[in-house]
Amino acid sequence: MSEIPSTSRVVIIGGGAVGVSCLYHLAKAGWTDCVLLEKNELTSGSTWHAAGNVPTFSASWSIMHMQRYSTELYKRVGAEVDYPMNYHVTGSLRVAHTDERMREFQRVKAMGRYQGMDIEIVGFDDIKQRYPFLETHDLKGALYDPNDGDIDPAQLTQALAKGAREMGAKIVRFCAVTGVRRDGDEWVISTEKGDVRCQYVVNAAGYRAEEVGRMFGREVPMMVMSHQYILFEEIPELAAWSTEHGRKLPLLRDVDSSYYLRQEKTGMNLGPYERNCRAHWATPDDPMPDDFSFQLYPDDLDRLEWYLNDAVERVPILGTAGLSRVINGPIPYTPDGNPLIGPMPGVPNAFEACVFTFGIAQSGGAGKVLAEWVTEGKTEWDMWSCDPRRFTNYTDPQYCLDKGMEIYGNEYAIHFPRHVWPAGRDRKLSPLHNRMKELGGQFGPYNGWERANWYAHPGDDTSEHSTETFRREGPWLRRVREECHAVRDHAGILDLPGFSRFRVEGEGARNWLLSITTGPIPKPGRIGLAYFADDAGRIVTEMSVMAIEEEAFVLITAAVAQWHDREWLEKQLPKDSTIRITDVTDRFSCQILTGPESRAILAKVADADLSKGWLTHQPARIVGRDCRLVRVSFAGELGWEIHSKVEDTAAIFDAVWQSGTEHGLRPFGMFALDSLRLEKGYRAWKVDLSTDYSILEGGLERFVRWEKPAFVGKSALESEKQQGVRKRFATMTVDAGEYDAPYMSIIWHGDQIVGETTSGGYGHRIDRSIALGVVRTDLAEPGTSLEIEIFGKRHRATVQPDLPLWDPQNERIRA
Repeated sequence: MSEIPSTSRVVIIGGGAVGVSCLYHLAKAGWTDCVLLEKNELTSGSTWHAAGNVPTFSASWSIMHMQRYSTELYKRVGAEVDYPMNYHVTGSLRVAHTDERMREFQRVKAMGRYQGMDIEIVGFDDIKQRYPFLETHDLKGALYDPNDGDIDPAQLTQALAKGAREMGAKIVRFCAVTGVRRDGDEWVISTEKGDVRCQYVVNAAGYRAEEVGRMFGREVPMMVMSHQYILFEEIPELAAWSTEHGRKLPLLRDVDSSYYLRQEKTGMNLGPYERNCRAHWATPDDPMPDDFSFQLYPDDLDRLEWYLNDAVERVPILGTAGLSRVINGPIPYTPDGNPLIGPMPGVPNAFEACVFTFGIAQSGGAGKVLAEWVTEGKTEWDMWSCDPRRFTNYTDPQYCLDKGMEIYGNEYAIHFPRHVWPAGRDRKLSPLHNRMKELGGQFGPYNGWERANWYAHPGDDTSEHSTETFRREGPWLRRVREECHAVRDHAGILDLPGFSRFRVEGEGARNWLLSITTGPIPKPGRIGLAYFADDAGRIVTEMSVMAIEEEAFVLITAAVAQWHDREWLEKQLPKDSTIRITDVTDRFSCQILTGPESRAILAKVADADLSKGWLTHQPARIVGRDCRLVRVSFAGELGWEIHSKVEDTAAIFDAVWQSGTEHGLRPFGMFALDSLRLEKGYRAWKVDLSTDYSILEGGLERFVRWEKPAFVGKSALESEKQQGVRKRFATMTVDAGEYDAPYMSIIWHGDQIVGETTSGGYGHRIDRSIALGVVRTDLAEPGTSLEIEIFGKRHRATVQPDLPLWDPQNERIRA
């Protein structure tokens, strides 16, 4: 056992596959002065009992990147560090029972192809050839992933550990962390063997991450599930087949029945994700023990009976095998099932790489991502899907428990674009929530805030099942169209709680904002969009900057960006600055009133100058309540955002609603807003706007002021402009049929993949399917004919001029 060093550049807490991969990748990046601390032996948490499956399949672009990288690393790392590795790249068959499942497979196949993987959709003859023991009579088809397989988790961890040690990194086992404290700009990590001082610390403590997080004052959003898999004894037919063919069967996933079935030597391994699942260590009566190293829960086979019977019907030879062993161990879950990789919210120089549900498949890529965060302050791929800051203060233990149970029981479920999962709801309610509900609002959560997605009429199908489709058409379609037309012809009002908002004030605030944004900062009384780039010129975020005074501003950004954008601002602030940043998100709410009748509606109730032009703002009073009227509209019509204190919002709404009765005012929801903004080419954060694209690639050069002496990202953008931008943002109309283009649909020009979509939907004012995306620069010219692959079929798309599809001269919005 190694002795603990007194100092280290980075301390990693936790010695599972993820923590060791982080250490390995830090060392690969040249940061060899790092130490990993493990309270027991390496792999003693969830790693030792993990099944070790290594898929690349994911409906998330970034997680697919991460898992793909893992498969590439695992193929070479054993030889690179001279450590034996049982890694079986068997390929996998993922079978489909429904047409919608086949559509999901087609989308993932296209994403995989774009990332360089030969994922295939296969028919029944191919299925039987690859897996002769499979019953296919009730299937629709399957997806074949040649990169899938399984690895020995302990060997993987030890190989990465060996590689890290050989590069100079240290691992100290049987060394529990007992506390942490901040001393100046350093962390002091206390252990049973002494203290170690470090610049950076990483929580990689797996299912114990919550316990470690509390040492930093951080409540890690997580819970722990009991996951079982069953090992079966030898099956003679399987042994004979493997001998004849010299390989294992592909890993089988029956995702609609919710289990995987894998050949294990000459037997099998069945791993269900059962609906009647069980959490552990979730109540005071069931506390996490001080040490659960290399331990398992008691068997609970009754939960698995249906899945076992279904698997036997699918692969009858399984029914001839005896039961060898049941593994029932803890695996952690976040509320959305994705891990936490990135900055620890609110804690300086601390990071998280924890709460991995699929830690073996993702550990290789996770180590790469975490090392980039620590050493460079940014990642190659936009990793918002795993960023710890995506969860904010609504994720209390009950929420984490409810969502973790829901995610586990639906681990293999299709994530439909209009579907809203029911668990963990009503965490944050607008002061207008009950009014919106009475008007027919059908809600979805946005950073915990409930917002109406659409408004149902009596008799509309509002069941959860009705939203389980990729089709454009559903019970919402008619209503969304009506809402869009109301905004176009009369007026609509949208209750929009939860906008993230920060007050920035103090001497030098204007110049500071100029130095961290690409463009100008508005004068008092005006509002403008500001784009923030990283030092590579990539899009970090977008905020509306409202200038209240010369050195006082309110910055408004997406609800879900609250912790991300607040930390970005705080990180850019010089240490000796007197500029104050105050998060006032929870004190205010917002309503969007928009449409050609909106001025007439406001005129009857607002004490304000409604002749003020676009991109202005002013204090006002409505029924004696203070508010701020902001002359902008994400919907692309004449309109105002009405910002008010939470306690004044209901009275203001009631007055505006009453005034609007004779002007055709009706409520509209987030689905309609998405349609309206697509017609204007307005970008959405973390789809159209992400670090996967530079400011120039994102089509945002009009927001760059090259004459500014300096701003973050300027030199990188100047270099990119000089060398030529490789790909550019484009708005396209699509002959899409009944399906609009989902995020990351690939774009073809002839037989070449030339780009990808970032948003897609239907424009109800122009009656066209729209896709926003990024394409090769020479193909971004208006009129260029392209094809977008939507669920396996190519649809003609035409690049449009760099003007809004609706009201291209902005005459309506400026009216």
